[in-house]
Amino acid sequence: MSHVVLLGDSIFDNAAYVRGGPDVIHQLRELLPSGWRATLKAVDGSVTGSVKAQLHRLPPDASHLVLSVGGNDALGEAGILEQDADSVAEALTRLAAIREHFGRNYRAMLEQVLARGLPTAVCTIYDSHQPDARRHRLVVTALTLFNDCITREAFARGLPLLDLRLICGQPEDYANPIEPSVRGGAKIAAAIARLVREHDFSRHRSEVFLQPGNA
Repeated sequence: MSHVVLLGDSIFDNAAYVRGGPDVIHQLRELLPSGWRATLKAVDGSVTGSVKAQLHRLPPDASHLVLSVGGNDALGEAGILEQDADSVAEALTRLAAIREHFGRNYRAMLEQVLARGLPTAVCTIYDSHQPDARRHRLVVTALTLFNDCITREAFARGLPLLDLRLICGQPEDYANPIEPSVRGGAKIAAAIARLVREHDFSRHRSEVFLQPGNA
């Protein structure tokens, strides 16, 4: 029997934001094949450094791990978007330092996850839905730095990737600027269900999963 465990932050632990509607873990359980199980170990507010504690609580029969983390790391650096700089080079130097710091943290965390020896998939950070057009443009641009780290680490290890930027691409996919709605959660759950059913982890070859039915 397969047992899928969700690790990370409120992308998966979104019950507090769906106002009584089904959250990601409940929607995933409805989509998995008969006999499969799904457990939520992701915790709202988590950053890359929080995943180690989640790994200590893995069910002993866990068969697949799906990881979505990094958005709160990015949120913690959001103040840089309002800082002044004397040149483009100065601004890029500051951004490069943030990218390098996140890359080190994400790499160390991912090594801890992979040390469990279980089939593992990772998620990008989605674009979010900022109501202010200027803010949205800045956020989407800045998140490319974080997503570059995530995709590089996934592809270097031959891991499958859920690209949440393309899975949650509509305003209705968000309960607020940064959390998935029932609709967004349904898309995420469907993509996870398809990935764990169809991806051949034994090949150690990266595959990108988007909307259900596309890869």
